[in-house]
Formats: sequence, structure tokens, C-alpha cells
Amino acid sequence: MAQSAAPLLEARALRKSFGAVKAVREATFDIGAAEVVAFVGDNGAGKSTVIKMLSGAHRPDDGEISFAGQSFHPRDPEDARRLGIETLYQDLALANDIDAPGNIFLGHELTTRKAGFIPWLDKARMRERARELLARIRIELPSLDQPVRLMSGGQRQAAAIARILRSEATRLIIMDEPTAALGVQETRKVLDLIGSLNEEGLSVIVVMHNLEQVFAVAHRVVVMRGGTVVGTVQTDEVTPKDVVNLIVGAEESR
Repeated sequence: MAQSAAPLLEARALRKSFGAVKAVREATFDIGAAEVVAFVGDNGAGKSTVIKMLSGAHRPDDGEISFAGQSFHPRDPEDARRLGIETLYQDLALANDIDAPGNIFLGHELTTRKAGFIPWLDKARMRERARELLARIRIELPSLDQPVRLMSGGQRQAAAIARILRSEATRLIIMDEPTAALGVQETRKVLDLIGSLNEEGLSVIVVMHNLEQVFAVAHRVVVMRGGTVVGTVQTDEVTPKDVVNLIVGAEESR
């Protein structure tokens, strides 16, 4: 789905230091509505710090963020969530011994009333709603009853994404290395999940090292080096080699 003209998120001159370490020196970029944007760069380039500022985990030392046309100053991840920004880290934050519906509604369980007044978990409604959320991203798990520790990497990703989609407020999903440590088939499933989210009209920021995967899912690539955004390119206008040159600064060394 092509992004609209007005950016969903805009970041201007973001900076963040930890003591004497300048993790992000200058980061300016935007994310369009219904757009997939990949952040790339070597380790220590500042990618993780940037997404943590967007998710509310870190507060910028300087700079401005706006979301849906409004100034955005999240105090914590819950602030970002309320506005519609969800972040999916590598560990997925799943409870391994609980099934998919239990994870999707963890902390937000659906209840019914027994004898008119006793609160009771409505497992049937959670299972049905879990199926609906998974269907949105074209995933059908072999079983909704097994604990997520028995699921494949791609299936665990799907459960974590379905949990995010539980909130109708979600407009932007940030994914930190979603294909790390996955095999070829599982990686393909996760890339398909990202495409499904985009077709749903959601924007996605994805941090990735594998440029083949980046070019398979992203509309644009934001390149960071040494804590600074050094370029933003359209994937249909450049090659992976062009992106590598930006990452290592090859163009500047000529």
C-alpha cells in the first residue's frame, strides 16, 4: 500500500547521550501512513536508541517528534501505546507456558459473570477473538491450546503481533530485528507478516541487518552511521550496494 502525502510520524534533530557517550547525534526522518521503513546501520549506529525514543523507553535530550500531526513527548511506553505506537522487541515478551489466546489477552483478559456476579475468564471468547486477530494477518496456528514455547519462531511472532493488534488504536508498529535467529522458511513467514500489516493500513518501522530482507519489505531505508542519519532512500530507486556505501561511508571517502 502506498503511503499518503502527510507523514504519520516526524522526527527532527533527535539527540540522546548516556553520560559521555553520544548514542544519537542527529536523527531527522519521517514515516508515512501505511509505509514500511527499515532502519539500517552497523552495530552502535544508534538505531536501537532511536526506536526506544519513539517507543517511550528513552526520552530525547533534544529534538522534536510529532505523531499524527501532534507534538509527541511520551513519558513511557504506555504513553506511546495509548497514541497508537507499539514496539515488538526480539524477545517478544511472551509468557512461554501460556497458550496463544492467553498471551494475546495477558493483562487484558476477557471475563464473564458466573451466577450473575462472580467474574470468570471467558476463554471461549478469547479463543474466538484470537482467531480473528490471527486471521487479519493471514495466520492459522496448528493449535490454540499449546503453550507458545512449543511454537516455531514465526508462530511466536504472529502471536506477539496479534497481541498488538488487540488495540484498535495501533497505527505504527516498531519491530527490532524480527528475523534474527530464524531459518529461511520462518524468515519468509515473518516478512509476509510485515506485508500483511502494511496491507492492513499500518505503518511499520523495522530494524534489520539483512539487506535482502530489507529490500523485500521496505518502501524506504533510513541509514544511520555514528549516531547520525546519513541518508534516506527509496528501495525502488537504489540497490543494496548503494545502501552499503551509505552505511560504511564509501561515497564520502572518494
